Amino acid sequence: MADVTASSTQTSSDEKMILVTKEGFAKLKDELEELKNVKRKEVASRLKEAISYGDLSENSEYEEAKNEQAFVEGRIAELEEKVKYAKIIQEKQDVRTVQIGTHVVIRDVGRKKAEPETYTIVGSTEADPLTHKISNESPVGSVLLDKKKGDIVKVFAPRGVVEYEILQLE
Repeated sequence: MADVTASSTQTSSDEKMILVTKEGFAKLKDELEELKNVKRKEVASRLKEAISYGDLSENSEYEEAKNEQAFVEGRIAELEEKVKYAKIIQEKQDVRTVQIGTHVVIRDVGRKKAEPETYTIVGSTEADPLTHKISNESPVGSVLLDKKKGDIVKVFAPRGVVEYEILQLE
């Protein structure tokens, strides 16, 4: 994990810093271990088998295995970089404003019967709108940061300006 103390020598580390929750960090490490210890061996085995077929110039199995190997190695390098510069977001007990790691309940003010929606604000690495995890860099996430319960925020979205009321913070 990167040391994120403020100093002029930390500038490059701070720029690369990746904000993640404890859960998100564990997922990154699990995926990295899976790729290094399982997937890498599977691809090596496929390559060995494809090479045994002979002529590599017209060997589609060999080409596929080489492509998969390149993908796996690229993903390993990407994950190692993320793990190296990860800063785990500390869970806060006293939630007064929206921060990374906050669960926030919002309602679209412009829609009469809009149901409240709950989102978790996360770093861009963990963002997954399908599971209601939105990035602190997204249009909605960035506008919500540092706001309080009861605040109304305006989000400039492709469909126009949307106003949300912050109903609850957890």
